Amino acid sequence: MTDTLHFPPATGIGSLPGTDAREAAKAATGSFEDFPHLPELPARGPGADMIGRTAGLLVELYARVEPSGWRIGDRPGRDTRRARSWLGEDLDALEEFTQGYEGLLKVQAVGPWTLAASLELRNGEAVLSDPGACRDLAASLAEGLRLHLDEVRSRVPGARLVLQLDEPSLTAVLRGQVKTASGYRTHRAVDRQIVEATLRDVIAVHDGGHDGGPVVVHSCAPDVPFALLRRAGAAGISFDFSLLTERDDEAIGEAVEAGTRLFAGVVPGTDGPLSDPAGSVMGVRTLWRRLGLRPGLLPEAVTVTPACGLAGASPGYARSAYAHCVRAARSLADNPE
Repeated sequence: MTDTLHFPPATGIGSLPGTDAREAAKAATGSFEDFPHLPELPARGPGADMIGRTAGLLVELYARVEPSGWRIGDRPGRDTRRARSWLGEDLDALEEFTQGYEGLLKVQAVGPWTLAASLELRNGEAVLSDPGACRDLAASLAEGLRLHLDEVRSRVPGARLVLQLDEPSLTAVLRGQVKTASGYRTHRAVDRQIVEATLRDVIAVHDGGHDGGPVVVHSCAPDVPFALLRRAGAAGISFDFSLLTERDDEAIGEAVEAGTRLFAGVVPGTDGPLSDPAGSVMGVRTLWRRLGLRPGLLPEAVTVTPACGLAGASPGYARSAYAHCVRAARSLADNPE
């Protein structure tokens, strides 16, 4: 997108505990009034998990559950229907709680490389093992995302959509660390240029059209490839702040200076004591000083989130974590020094 976009100060990652779509939609829209997201509820079972949910979006590719995980099949079966049905329930609930809403709304899907590392071919190996299958999967995902975004737009017509691609396996794909079916070997590392080009193509589905909007890439794994994601067209990069090391400094500084939004995951994703809101963002302020960036830029460059999805948290903690993100973001804006 060529126009500069103002991202709100806080949002969620995607998954929430429990199985009640209306409760989840109420939490996501009530907590983040200016940047709600479509919740995911993996506790419902296969098809509500992130891989199954995104597999349900694929066009002319279908997946079913095997003991080893999700596997590409010949036709849509019960597992595909279940995934689509749950997504429909989630969209119904979101629509109910966003009547008249105008502003940014985030929807999440698994990105092409984590999907390729997680979905199996008919022979039981990951799609990642076959470059042709990776290309077909990325094309099917791109078309499925286009249709999905159109549907969300029709249900919440006042919203401007932000697409989040979840890529927790991206670093493992780049480093050749994804295990084969036997578990004894790993798949060969995928060339960085191919990884980048594929991501760029999928990002362009949303970022490139006249109805388009920004794409954020999320990974709560260590060593997020900031520079690669920026080159691929990500408007924002979402990460677990606690996993950053000083090795990441240069790439983060370049990203901020290039206008990339940082979605800083500073609130733990599982139950535990929450520090005071100012304490939660102390590390962000420290990073800013280390990078020599202007403090006033902080609220313009950072959106506060949980470190990862909250599927493993208790419902009470998830609500507290969302409220904490909002308060921590306010503390950052009020006192960037």
